[in-house]
Amino acid sequence: MGARFNAEMYAQARGIAMNTEKNADKPLVTLDLCGLNCPAPLLGAKHVVDDLQPGQVMQLISDCPGTPDDLFAWSRHTGNEVIATDKLGGLRVAYTIRRGAGAAVRPTANATLDIRGVSCPGPIIEAKKLLDGMKAGEVLLLVSNCPGSPDDVGSWVRSTGLELVAKQEMAPGTYEFFIRKTRDR
Repeated sequence: MGARFNAEMYAQARGIAMNTEKNADKPLVTLDLCGLNCPAPLLGAKHVVDDLQPGQVMQLISDCPGTPDDLFAWSRHTGNEVIATDKLGGLRVAYTIRRGAGAAVRPTANATLDIRGVSCPGPIIEAKKLLDGMKAGEVLLLVSNCPGSPDDVGSWVRSTGLELVAKQEMAPGTYEFFIRKTRDR
């Protein structure tokens, strides 16, 4: 049985500043892995995140062009969340990652509407048409990369009595919304 990774000792050994404040959105650890190719940034982030408590946040800085694909795919399967990406100049990008409570449970969808490339309000108009033909309790998976879709879908669901079962950023700017029809209209 291997020893558990200790983020504070790792940060100290690498000369990385580690913040121990409990602010939920402020990273406890910043891990700069610029110059390392994939999968090293993902593996480094995984080691640090594994030592965090659920809800705690770390920041990964990477210049590897494959890091966003790796991080978003990993977060979908682990229940962790990439809550922010910030370009720092050149190829350097800071990824803010929140430790989840456990493995992500992906809801089961009865129908899928992949509407990437369509501007708002198109995703909601098309989702409404599809949901109108579904039965109460059924779930629609809506995939959209419209920049306004996270706010628009949230407002629409609240105003219509639908249920937003889950929302996941599957790639930078591309979201999956699992929407349950709550009653027949």
